Amino acid sequence: MTGGASEQEQRQGIADALTGAELTHEELWLRYFGLGGTAGLMELEAYVHDLMPLPAGERDMLAHAVNERLTELAGPGPAPYSRPLREAPPADGPLPALVGLLKGARLAPPEDLPVLAAAAGRTLDTQIVVYLVDYAQRELTPLPHPDLPGEGQRLDVDSSLAGRAFRRTEVVASSADGTPRLWVPLLDGAERLGVLEVALGDVADLYDLMLREQLTWVGAQLGHLLTALSGYGDSLHAPRLSRVRTPAAELIWSLLPPLAAGTAGFSVAGLVEPSSEVGGDAFDYALAATSVSLAILDGMGHGLAAGLMASAALVASRAVRRDGGSVDEQARAIDDALAEQYPDALVTGVLAELDLTTGQLRYVAAGHPHPLLLRRGQVVKALEGGRRTPFGVDGRQFSVGEEHLERGDVLMLYTDGVTEARDADGGLFGEQRLIDFLEREAASGHPPSESVRRLMHAVLSHQDGILRDDATVLLARWDATNGHRLEREAATSPIEAAAVREQGR
Repeated sequence: MTGGASEQEQRQGIADALTGAELTHEELWLRYFGLGGTAGLMELEAYVHDLMPLPAGERDMLAHAVNERLTELAGPGPAPYSRPLREAPPADGPLPALVGLLKGARLAPPEDLPVLAAAAGRTLDTQIVVYLVDYAQRELTPLPHPDLPGEGQRLDVDSSLAGRAFRRTEVVASSADGTPRLWVPLLDGAERLGVLEVALGDVADLYDLMLREQLTWVGAQLGHLLTALSGYGDSLHAPRLSRVRTPAAELIWSLLPPLAAGTAGFSVAGLVEPSSEVGGDAFDYALAATSVSLAILDGMGHGLAAGLMASAALVASRAVRRDGGSVDEQARAIDDALAEQYPDALVTGVLAELDLTTGQLRYVAAGHPHPLLLRRGQVVKALEGGRRTPFGVDGRQFSVGEEHLERGDVLMLYTDGVTEARDADGGLFGEQRLIDFLEREAASGHPPSESVRRLMHAVLSHQDGILRDDATVLLARWDATNGHRLEREAATSPIEAAAVREQGR
């Protein structure tokens, strides 16, 4: 901060600045009065001529009125203030890069995102190109860049350095072709949206840890902007589509939450396939500080009819959940919505809610595969409670399943398109293969979003890349850390909770 002036220094500074501001005392008073000043014109004139004092707040408003005029004239100044002021932001570095992104995005069309990214890169003396991952999470596609001639090359998620940065959500360095560059994850919270290719001016910059951190800030800010701008148009969706979506797939994708999300104590990730032709599968979740809601749905049949049934079930559940309704109330709302709109509908699914302060899980399974529970890296059981008929069938009489979870537990919800995927010889992917996969992933330490991606690709590979039925997975992990903090915060006042958080740091 710049230091404040003494009363006499401030008066003299205002008088000197007033000369360059080309303002009469009457014009100055009008500006000062417009800022909220309370002194009269005669008092202002007396102050300027050092005949009477003014309180510090009034002096600062007067200084501000003079400085506004000097800014208009680009003249000398500024007049001093009585208190320390924050310094102006530097011309380069991370703060101007982030501020430039925010200001530039305010009225920018979606296709300007790579231009904003390039401007942020120049502020950090780098060149940034944005790569977006496709919805099937197999390829990274560069967005058109003003300084990049022609079209950039698509990169494979599983076999490129860019893909490694995406898979591991970590910065990856490279100088193989003579150009030092960093690959930086492009994230919106926990959701992986792509990577940034950052070309550096000096190979020594590859080892600048502060530059890496600053670029992760840019990647996070660009990720937020990507999600926001994607709602305004189609240009950021097109590079992520491997093929044109069917109407049913477009309907489902428009209702899905982000593919991954997380809080300090919980993380969740989901994926649907085939991404461009999914019809009746959907998932949903809601995260809060002390609770989590999960849902997975499978509308029977194919095409738009199945998509409409699944969508009706999803929005009926979501509406009741957002009003504070329990899983049994959500189940009944789905039944009512389907009975009203689609009398012959049949939708299977699982609805679940977890209390993070007690570990109590309540769930309903409507004609759907049992959720799997992993504990300490092993699938310990299938949750077989809460059984009832599929939604849309008379299911008024049903019980709610209950299970006590521990920190570190993982829940896997899936549709039958996963286990019933068949290879060329008719062999099923099967529940045991799914269990084996989940236990290997638990040992690998991958985040839920990467485990979900790898699982779906394993299912597709088993069926030679062509699914005969929709396959959807939703993986939820109650992290082993931060659990005690949640319990303590839930039992304390907001002030005490803030102290708990500070102690946790």
